[in-house]
Amino acid sequence: MSLDSGPVLGSRPNLVSPRCVPCLRLFAGTLFVDDGTRNGDEVRTAMLAVDLDYGGRRVRLGDPRAAGRDQRAELAACRTLEGLGAIELSALEDCAVEPGTTADYIVAVDADVHALCAFTAYAVPQLKSLGWRVEIAPDYPWQVIGAEVPLYASANPDEDRPDWFALELGVDIDGNRVDLLPALLDLIDGAGDLASLTRTTRRCVAIQVDEKRFLPVPPARLKLLAKVLVELYRRDGKITAPAVRAPIIAELCSTLHDGQRPMRWVGDTKLREQAYSLALGPRRAATRITGPETLCADLRPYQKEGVAWLQHLREHDASGVLADDMGLGKTLQTIAHILTEKEQGRLDRPAMIVTLTSLVGNWQRELARFAPTLKVAIHHGADRHAMRATLADHNVIITTYPMIARDSKDLATMPLHLLVLDEAHAIKNWDAQVSEAARSLDARHRVCLSGTPIENHLGELWSLFDFLMPGMLGGRDEFNQQFRFPIEQNGDAVRLEALRDRVRPFIMRRTKDSVAPELPAKTMLVRAVELTGEQRELYESIRVSAHADVRSHIKQRGFGGSQIAILDALLKLRQVCCDPRLVGVEAARTVEGSAKLNVLLDILKLSLEEGRRVLVFSQFARMLGLISESLLARGVRHVSLTGHTPDRQKPIDAFQQGKADIFLISLKAGGAGLNLVGADTVIHYDPWWNPAAQAQATDRAHRIGQTKPVFVHDLIIAGSVEERMLTLQRQKRMLADSILANGAPTAPPITERDLDDLLAPLAR
Repeated sequence: MSLDSGPVLGSRPNLVSPRCVPCLRLFAGTLFVDDGTRNGDEVRTAMLAVDLDYGGRRVRLGDPRAAGRDQRAELAACRTLEGLGAIELSALEDCAVEPGTTADYIVAVDADVHALCAFTAYAVPQLKSLGWRVEIAPDYPWQVIGAEVPLYASANPDEDRPDWFALELGVDIDGNRVDLLPALLDLIDGAGDLASLTRTTRRCVAIQVDEKRFLPVPPARLKLLAKVLVELYRRDGKITAPAVRAPIIAELCSTLHDGQRPMRWVGDTKLREQAYSLALGPRRAATRITGPETLCADLRPYQKEGVAWLQHLREHDASGVLADDMGLGKTLQTIAHILTEKEQGRLDRPAMIVTLTSLVGNWQRELARFAPTLKVAIHHGADRHAMRATLADHNVIITTYPMIARDSKDLATMPLHLLVLDEAHAIKNWDAQVSEAARSLDARHRVCLSGTPIENHLGELWSLFDFLMPGMLGGRDEFNQQFRFPIEQNGDAVRLEALRDRVRPFIMRRTKDSVAPELPAKTMLVRAVELTGEQRELYESIRVSAHADVRSHIKQRGFGGSQIAILDALLKLRQVCCDPRLVGVEAARTVEGSAKLNVLLDILKLSLEEGRRVLVFSQFARMLGLISESLLARGVRHVSLTGHTPDRQKPIDAFQQGKADIFLISLKAGGAGLNLVGADTVIHYDPWWNPAAQAQATDRAHRIGQTKPVFVHDLIIAGSVEERMLTLQRQKRMLADSILANGAPTAPPITERDLDDLLAPLAR
């Protein structure tokens, strides 16, 4: 709440003459206005009487009888007053003062309390700094408290709800605190529209302190105060809010602490320290964080920041959304967070991860890879109830959204240390059964993982925070009226900024571009795709038939003599995963649509919108032809390179010259010998069982000369032979070479049990 030191109009005047000192008396008087529309109306306003002190001799301004006058000094005094907005009475033909009133200037004819207090607050200090002597009448009704009087914020735990706090804002005058909240709230309510209140052109808004003193508040400062007050809740005449909202008070105090009129925070010490800590974020630099000792990975700097942030929230009993862009390692950061909790002895209850059905295997693999010391349980499938009694003995429980909805009553009785919602936009609809089930789970701390916390409207963000910290964004109707409707329907920038400030301490969002300096040259991403409908039924029918055929061959020829049958079975299942049109069986002809192709087209659409250039690899040339047909139907420019391409260099040149942003390439034709550093995204449509071959293909873009990070997407069908093969690759590194080395059948170093796993039913 500072007072400006510069003049209202024009440049800073010169100091007064030492032999002619202007003397100003400020008092309230009555002005009679007769301007044609008003006949003798009385207006109460501020009046100024000016004398000149010539070495102890007082002379009225403009008195023609006084001798020895300094005309230049007196003229400068008049210009100074007029530059500060004062109006000379003699220039007002339609106005008169009461008889006997000695006044030379008035502040304004129709000035309101804000303009009158602004003159006292801004003009009077400037006149004093220029050497003027200023006297303010004792009964002057528009006096202001000086800049030396501090503001204070008092926040203390609410008597009725200890996890909430009650707020008081005011000024401390001679040790006496004066609460200004009632006056501030009346001002805000009277304005109706917060935006119009803060867009005012007046120098200040006057907040009444007592009968004749006001606190001058510049509009920019009023905006900060009003933003805080409209975000908190009124109950029984008090301002209250959840304790996790206290950071906004810390931000207010920090913003106002400019050395002129700072705001001091008084009251509950613990609440104040927590608020400042949440507002400022983790104190430790990310470079000093080494991560948990048993983590089998090196965290990148921005990932260390993410883990520190998660630990920071946990330390202050807060929850939040890790909203990093896809591919920045939300899974790894979460695993490191859980592992830290275990190593520091806080994981005395399980951590539960709720994810999409198609991602259960991915979480299981990543936990085994990065945190093998964690004891992991899967709550999924028909046999899940048999394991219920032992779930509490595990460090981590992985389950799915359908499972928490089906088993909500049972799972709600299990105390958890940490609850993580992966792909948390799954609870964006507050009324959905799965959202209710998630809210019913009992956990000390909660975390949402989502690169898209808002997909369609702000109500989705509210749903996430109602799960994380109920009351943080108020009730749903209150949130809609206070934020969603003003922002979405009216484009209210003030409310938008207020909402951002409210959620800022509890959302960590980093995009690929923002952390590009931290990224490795290559980021590997696995995208699991769910099979549904007729394509799923086709997969199951071929799987059952192929499994029976393989078992028959093994029974007749032994495991080693059945490699052709095994390869044929795996090939057909892989083809179904890619597109039913690749499968040469009668049942496939009537199946329409491909889940993986649909996902690919979505990724390509998003990539093009982001200005990316993409290489798409497939082992099946026919699949590339089907992808090409879909792109042509959508009018998307692309080129293809397969073993049947007559002029190999032509599509390469077209891509390098920017004539197309998508390049479809087959393994045999483009797996080696190409330099395509113009691409920054690589998509492997179907997994190649030989990891070296897949790495070679990726290196068409990831090689010397590449100036941008390369993102590599592996598309796999969840729960299918593709995902199971990835698991086996990690368990037995020689699996891919053994089964499909150069496409030749060789004896794989796998057991019949491994084969049964490859040919197992799709997970439900």
